Amino acid sequence: MKTYSDSEIKKTGNTIIFLIERIPDLSKTKLLKLLYLAEEYFVKKYNLPFLGLEYEVWQAGPVPRDLFIELSDEPILLKDFIELKKTDEATFIIKKAKFSDDEFSDKELEMLDMIADKFGKKSAADLVALTLRKNSNWYHIASEKKLLPLFENGLANSSDEKIDFTWYIDKKGKNIYSEQKSFNKLVSFVNS
Repeated sequence: MKTYSDSEIKKTGNTIIFLIERIPDLSKTKLLKLLYLAEEYFVKKYNLPFLGLEYEVWQAGPVPRDLFIELSDEPILLKDFIELKKTDEATFIIKKAKFSDDEFSDKELEMLDMIADKFGKKSAADLVALTLRKNSNWYHIASEKKLLPLFENGLANSSDEKIDFTWYIDKKGKNIYSEQKSFNKLVSFVNS
């Protein structure tokens, strides 16, 4: 079980609020894919984690299990930031607070702007397809771990396999990323 620091919860909550304020009718699936893309793009550009959520290889693409659970029922960790509106079509995310940029660097805010601008008008299905593309990290892991036939034949919808964000970056970048993840883990432990 992962525990989250107050800072991690605030940053995740405010990231979601940022996206809600820029993207109307933000569904759970679309949000999960946008958060993944923000993480992937940030790691590729800066060799640093963005939210540092742990993503798993699921049938519908990369999914952060803890956040999926949080968005499937009444939010607990993010209760001060969001609420859910369930319809027959989807679960939509509604903000409960105003966006605060206290937890973000200028680079992180620029990345969020780019993600909202570039992907905000795409449907959830389009974003799922984007994360499943053949040159993606998800596809590489699903193929290597022989998950594709299970997903394609409806024999599994999730796995415990983790997305490796360092897959896209060189050795120097991997070291930077690893050091930052270790530092974030230490800070999270000290602050919890």
